[in-house]
Amino acid sequence: MSDLRRAPPGREKEIPMPMPRWWGHVNKRVFNPRAIAGGKWPVLTHVGRISGVTYRTPLDAHRVDGGYLFVLVYGSRSDWVQNVLAADGARLRVDGREVELAAPRLVGEDEAFLALSDEVARPPTLLRITEFLRMDLVAG
Repeated sequence: MSDLRRAPPGREKEIPMPMPRWWGHVNKRVFNPRAIAGGKWPVLTHVGRISGVTYRTPLDAHRVDGGYLFVLVYGSRSDWVQNVLAADGARLRVDGREVELAAPRLVGEDEAFLALSDEVARPPTLLRITEFLRMDLVAG
């Protein structure tokens, strides 16, 4: 399977996926269940846009002004990202509580890095991560 994906409309060239798709399948089957069971990682609950199945995905979630920012290690074409965009939101279990998130939008690294606190390590350049997902906290 190729590590390149079709560029979104308006972009002329192919955008490389930050991490190979096969590694994502390993993560999904082996590491994600352990991360969820361990209870230390933030876990995003989202609904499959085609199946309607509820999924739980452990992610690196970073608190930003008014919401959370997610590093898209596998790019914006990942199923969980597409599910969240289609549903216009998701729930996040973080620090022992669950929060509702809405208004998901893809942002570039300039906007993402401005939103992140200085204490948060930026992804290594080697990973070629240029896309991030930002969502707003739902008041309540």
